Amino acid sequence: VLSFIIFICYIASLAASFMMAPLLEFLLALFLFFAYASKLNEKFKGVYWPLSDFLRCVTAAIIYFAISIAAVSKYNDGASKAAGVFGFIATIVYAIDFYITFNDLVTFLKQGSSESPEQRKSE
Repeated sequence: VLSFIIFICYIASLAASFMMAPLLEFLLALFLFFAYASKLNEKFKGVYWPLSDFLRCVTAAIIYFAISIAAVSKYNDGASKAAGVFGFIATIVYAIDFYITFNDLVTFLKQGSSESPEQRKSE
């Protein structure tokens, strides 16, 4: 939802060139949401889904931080400033998400098992 709000703010602003990053992030988040909701993570065992979520969160946090700094410092319109502020909030949200996902990855790697964190949580 936050990525979609940022996308709308960038469309309405002078910094419309930055609209692609939140749009792609929104679509990736939507894909992962539907993948988990439709149990694709259980059907495709070859993909370690928390790792893909971790990489998405890391890249999103870095990209949102960079474009938020550019939007706030370079453009003076209100929509660009709003998109920048929401981008900083999204950076914090994605940083928290990749910290939580990173802890799951470390637990998985220390255990050395072929089970995913979702399977261990259900037990």
